[in-house]
Amino acid sequence: MTQCEKVVRYIEIHGSITAREAYWNLGIMRLASRISDLKRQGYLIKSEDIKVTNRDGSESWVSKYSFLERKNNG
Repeated sequence: MTQCEKVVRYIEIHGSITAREAYWNLGIMRLASRISDLKRQGYLIKSEDIKVTNRDGSESWVSKYSFLERKNNG
């Protein structure tokens, strides 16, 4: 299974994905690149900035990706 296929499956199951989830759950270090690949393949993906708390208690913003709609295979 390719990294792109793993990302698609993860979003289908969980509804969205962040870079942290991609790294910890899928071993993918460059999620933004895989999202770009998927967009070129015809997937309609939205990005939402969300605030997260880091290990040290500080906050930062990350992107959360989800499908706008499923790819049209026709």
